[in-house]
Amino acid sequence: MNSKVVLITGGSSGIGKSIGQFLKTKGFTVYGTTRNLSKSTNFTSFELLEMDVTDVATIQNALSKIIEREGRLDVLINNAGIGITGPIEETPHEEILKVFDTNLNGPIHMMKSVLPIMREQRSGLIINITSIAGYMGLPYRGVYSATKGAMGLITEALRMEVKDSGVHITNVAPGDFATNIASGRYHSPVLENSPYKVPYASTLEQINEGVNDGEDPILVARAILKIINTKKPKVHYKVGSFMQKFSLFLKNALPDKVYEKLLLSHYKL
Repeated sequence: MNSKVVLITGGSSGIGKSIGQFLKTKGFTVYGTTRNLSKSTNFTSFELLEMDVTDVATIQNALSKIIEREGRLDVLINNAGIGITGPIEETPHEEILKVFDTNLNGPIHMMKSVLPIMREQRSGLIINITSIAGYMGLPYRGVYSATKGAMGLITEALRMEVKDSGVHITNVAPGDFATNIASGRYHSPVLENSPYKVPYASTLEQINEGVNDGEDPILVARAILKIINTKKPKVHYKVGSFMQKFSLFLKNALPDKVYEKLLLSHYKL
């Protein structure tokens, strides 16, 4: 049995839940978090703690409970996040700030909170769940792409800053997976008189189809297990279909305008 203690933010559903269930079957001690524990009273996959990644007080409270019970924290999986779609020009700015607060500031709060614990242990692993969408500016998903892209860069920088602490940090970028993310995503409304009405509505339909036809989240869980069992994790990992990962190769290989044309063609814009 594995004695490592794992904390997964956003563990009550989707990819986070799949990771937690899988790691528990492998003998890990798993804790997940949810913003509202009262909505998960029937959740039995692993223990959930009430926590909001945008609220440092709740983070400290959850970590205190884990350390009191287990005496250590070996792995943090920064999975909590929210989606957003819409023309940047027409997306309410308060919604943009909300997504950045959850997808970027939240993981930063988490890392700043667990690093002193892991440094004292002289060991620990932080896995930031970003997105393949974070490697490119996608039409009508620009804000989401920006939050995930920024998190990837934070990961790169922080790895170097803590290299002598015994703590490893890596980034896992999933592609499209069959989860309930679409139900919690903020969609800017398709405005009747908007110049974006037709292309945005068409792209939104494609985005939702991509989630519904996505891969099984267990693939991400298996990738996470391999990373945990790796002595020296890489900076970046990508998990998704061949075409999704191949699109990243094309982005690096092709001139910017050629790649842009490929994206426009893909979205029929």
